[in-house]
Amino acid sequence: MTIHNLSTKRSFLDRYFAFKENKTTLKTELIASFTTFITMVYIIFVNPKILGDAGMDSQAVFVTTALITGIACMAMGIIAKLPIALAPGMGINAYFAYVLVNSMGLSWQTGMTLVFMAASGLFLLSIFRLRYWMIANIPVSIRIGVSSGCGLMITLIGLHNAHIIVADPDTMVRLGDPTTIPFVLGCLSFLIVAILAQRKWNSSILISFIIVTLIGWVVDPDVVYHGIVSLPPDISGVVGQLNFDNIFEISLLGIIISVMLINLFESSGTLIAVTDKAGLADQYGRYPNQERSLYIDSASSALGSAMGTSAVTAYVESASGIAVGGRTGMMALGVGVLFIASIFLSPLEKMVPLYATTGALIYIGVLMASDLARVKWDDLTEAVPAFVATIMMPFSFTITEGIATGFITFVVMKAGCGKFKDLTACSVIMAMLFLARYIFL
Repeated sequence: MTIHNLSTKRSFLDRYFAFKENKTTLKTELIASFTTFITMVYIIFVNPKILGDAGMDSQAVFVTTALITGIACMAMGIIAKLPIALAPGMGINAYFAYVLVNSMGLSWQTGMTLVFMAASGLFLLSIFRLRYWMIANIPVSIRIGVSSGCGLMITLIGLHNAHIIVADPDTMVRLGDPTTIPFVLGCLSFLIVAILAQRKWNSSILISFIIVTLIGWVVDPDVVYHGIVSLPPDISGVVGQLNFDNIFEISLLGIIISVMLINLFESSGTLIAVTDKAGLADQYGRYPNQERSLYIDSASSALGSAMGTSAVTAYVESASGIAVGGRTGMMALGVGVLFIASIFLSPLEKMVPLYATTGALIYIGVLMASDLARVKWDDLTEAVPAFVATIMMPFSFTITEGIATGFITFVVMKAGCGKFKDLTACSVIMAMLFLARYIFL
């Protein structure tokens, strides 16, 4: 390639991504890409472990996780031109594996189909411009309760994976054996993440992952080294395995709505937060190519579930790339390329023990539960619904019940206290739907 061609290529990138207008350069964007990749690469190791617990082929999920993350990031970069990375969501994958499959007894194919239906519904909401109408009309207390409840449930899953909390026939649950390897290394993984995150290390989760896996390799006979690089394994066992038999039963409607709302809150909130940090959003949360980003986000979720990786969402780790100067879609494009290249690292996935995911799960739980600080605790019509939604998720071990009881409690509290002006059409409709589910199903 000649120097002239290189110059032309750079000129095209400058124009397409508007480097000059966004006060950035190609070098800065590439550094931001690598930074973001390092902070969120843990997902290609965590996601297979979690979905593997649902009976899926973890090696195949490793590859499809890297592929869908790469595709979604590149689409966001090229089409929406935004510095936002996407990947399978940590809340949805845990809900899918431990609730839909392990607790409710659904096959993973049926569970993944429910996630696909929810993602498709979110895509339709985006097309008909109803997505932000829903966000604007769903009570803040319910949003907080959903986020915090998900955080507590994910935390419980993390504690269970390391045998820190175990089942007990007399007291329901109890502390596990503190002398076991999973218990000790699970606690260590969380402490490493928490300390490094407080010290502003962007790669805290990845570093914890590496340290705990290496220690496990030394002290745990079940942790075996299988190499670093190999050709990607066969993915046909997880791709295109959706099962639509009996999927339209009314009893499954609540699950579809729950998954859709979780993805709605998580992804939309992250999109606004990250673009605001990049200086792209206005005071109303609007940012360039907003509609395109919503289409890509929801379409990626549908594609992700069809590929066997659960719903895809925008990642707050994008902020790490923005912190070092990333401002355009070139950053997301670079992240996507790096994830596509990582499909050759599948041998490392075999080596990672399940308890190495504990730190990531509990830390994400901490972040999600922090929303409780925004609850108006002096107003019980707001505090009670948020509290009910929060506690019902981990205690019933299902996000659906948390959302349902949260909406019903909100409407009853507001109506009972005469605050009818606070009731929106969206909240009343949702409460009625969930109430009908309890009465007739």
